[in-house]
Amino acid sequence: MKIAVISDTHGLLHPEVIEIIKTSDAVIHGGDIDNAATLNEIKAAAAGKPLFAVCGNNDGGLDLPDKLTFELNGIRFFLVHNKKDIPKAVEADIIIFGHSHKYFEETINGQLWLNPGSCGKRRFNLPVTMAVLDIDNGKYSVKKDELENCGQTNKATMKNIKDVMRYMDKGLNVDEISWKLNIDRDIVDQVIRIIVTHPGVTAEGIMNKMEVNDIRKRRDYGID
Repeated sequence: MKIAVISDTHGLLHPEVIEIIKTSDAVIHGGDIDNAATLNEIKAAAAGKPLFAVCGNNDGGLDLPDKLTFELNGIRFFLVHNKKDIPKAVEADIIIFGHSHKYFEETINGQLWLNPGSCGKRRFNLPVTMAVLDIDNGKYSVKKDELENCGQTNKATMKNIKDVMRYMDKGLNVDEISWKLNIDRDIVDQVIRIIVTHPGVTAEGIMNKMEVNDIRKRRDYGID
């Protein structure tokens, strides 16, 4: 049995994550899905397979439990969003949580404690990660999956965004900025539109929004 273990998607489900979910036999989500649309995307990718998800601190509008206990292929699970909410005594083989966006995997007193990290928007310059569990005859193995092409900071792109912001502050228009920086006009236009529609947005915030827009565009055109 192959199980996709994800957490902290925060409204963004990367195509790479969707493909792993599609090829898994069950899905476990550690909370902070963010919205109903993303939850429905996960359900669609799972296509009727078992889905276990708990409520994160950003899931107030979703009807999800605070914690779950369940069993898959003879392995007992305990699932909660925040590590601090794990009781002192838990009857489970695997304890799964999220919230910190940091991958964590350690066997403590015979129990596997697993935080798959965040596989949604890149946060705090942390890698985009998830875990895949394989269960066979009551035994399990876990694999960390670092999604290198998802949400990683591109230093050149970040520099371009900051340069566009700087020239915009000087009053230059799209064509002038594109010519001065030798950057595609559409990219400059996209950065400026985000700045105008989201006052006070940071360069990292612009990067995140451009990433979301790119993924949606690729899906709309059937590229992924």
